[in-house]
Amino acid sequence: MSYRLSSKQLRGLTLCAILAAGQAAAQPASAPSSQAQCKGTIYLSFDTGSQSQAELIEQTLLRHHIKATFFLANEKTIHGDYSLDPGWQPLWKRLAEEGHAFGTHTFDHVYVVRDLPDGKIEVRPQFGAQAGSKQQWTPAQYCEEMTRVDKRFQELTGRKLDPLWRAPGGKLTPNLLKAGEACGYAHVAWAPAGFSGDELPSDKFPNDALLKKALNGLKDGDIFLAHMGIWSRKDPWAPAVLEPLISGLEQKGFCFATLREHPAYRHLFAGAKER
Repeated sequence: MSYRLSSKQLRGLTLCAILAAGQAAAQPASAPSSQAQCKGTIYLSFDTGSQSQAELIEQTLLRHHIKATFFLANEKTIHGDYSLDPGWQPLWKRLAEEGHAFGTHTFDHVYVVRDLPDGKIEVRPQFGAQAGSKQQWTPAQYCEEMTRVDKRFQELTGRKLDPLWRAPGGKLTPNLLKAGEACGYAHVAWAPAGFSGDELPSDKFPNDALLKKALNGLKDGDIFLAHMGIWSRKDPWAPAVLEPLISGLEQKGFCFATLREHPAYRHLFAGAKER
């Protein structure tokens, strides 16, 4: 049986089609539908810092539908407070709700100096009551320093950290690595091509050169490191480099994921409920 539509019905269908097309065009670009479409995956990671680029980083990741991994320490910020103070709660809570991953970077951004006898570690905190002074810590003391971040993060967001950590400066010793493992955290470094260079002086390492190096060097599976603001760099990295870096990698067919999906770490999350 066939039906013939009246002119009034045809006009109604045409109007519906136009409205539907307009609504579709108004929708934001969607994330890649499948990792199978990717030529490779890059794992963006950001350490805390001066926090001068924090909101810019968040908005750039949102615009590109990218999830990254953040390593948190309680560092002094451009606002005169510290990055894990209550004033930064809205940022951390939003990032958690947006699906990013989070690891510990030690609460007082504690650098390792050297290993000591009996498994102890000589360290030098950058912030906190012992800032700038060398301390002799046991593995249990270092573990407590790492878990301080987790406790604060739970207070700010209601969520636990992922079982990931990054030593300040990426510096490790055998005793320090054992201390982290005993505390339940897997250490995360970065690929040679994944060093953003945002800590380097901008007169010797300009942003355009750092961008070119990253675009030419990054490959499938690489972990990329940048900071949420660096005090010493006169020409900030993120405003100039982050957007073109992501766009350039997307044009090459790369996708992005958190370290929860990285082959070296995803076993830590097998069977875990979504955070």
